Amino acid sequence: MTILILGLVLFLGTHSVRIVAEGWRTATIARVGPGVWKGVYSLVALAGFVAIVWGYALARQAPVVLWTPPLAMRHVASLLTLIAFVMLSAAYVPRNGIKARLKHPMVLSVKVWAFAHLLANGTLADVLLFGGFLVWAVLDFRAARQRDRAAGTVYPAGTLAGTAATVAVGVAAWALFAFWLHAAWIGVAPFGR
Repeated sequence: MTILILGLVLFLGTHSVRIVAEGWRTATIARVGPGVWKGVYSLVALAGFVAIVWGYALARQAPVVLWTPPLAMRHVASLLTLIAFVMLSAAYVPRNGIKARLKHPMVLSVKVWAFAHLLANGTLADVLLFGGFLVWAVLDFRAARQRDRAAGTVYPAGTLAGTAATVAVGVAAWALFAFWLHAAWIGVAPFGR
C-alpha cells in the first residue's frame, strides 16, 4: 500500500500545484522557464503514475476487502464511464457544446470515472486510488472555475458537428477500452468473458 500512496502523493501532488500554490507556480515558471518546469513536472508526475500502477497491482495481490458492492453497480459504473469518456473527448475535440457548457470536461471526466469505480469496487486500494482521484478532481474543478471567474475566461460556443464528433469519439473510445483495453491493460474485463 505504501507504493500506491507514494504514487498518489507524487502524481496528484504535482497536479495540485495550481490548486494550492498558483502564485508559487507562476513565480517558479518565471524563474526557471517553462521548459524546465514542464520537464520536472512531467518526470515527477510520471514517477507517480508508475508508482500508482505498481502499487495498485501489488495491493490487488492481497486485497483488503472493505465491502462487496452489489452486481448492479458494475452496470452503473459502465454507464458512468461511458459519460466520462464522452467528457474526456470533449476536452480535445474542437468547438463542441459539451466543453462550452462544462468548461473543464477533463476534470469532470476524472470525477465521474473515479466515482464510478468507487461504486463498483470495495477494497482499501480502490478507496485510496479512486477516492484520491475523486477528491483531487473536486478540488481541481473548483480551483479551475475560480481561475476562470478571476480571469473572465469565456469558452467558445460549440457547434452541432463538434458536439456530435465529441460524442462519437467518446463512445468509440469507451467501447474500445471497455471491451478490450481494460482487460488487456488492467487485467479485469468489465463485461466478463
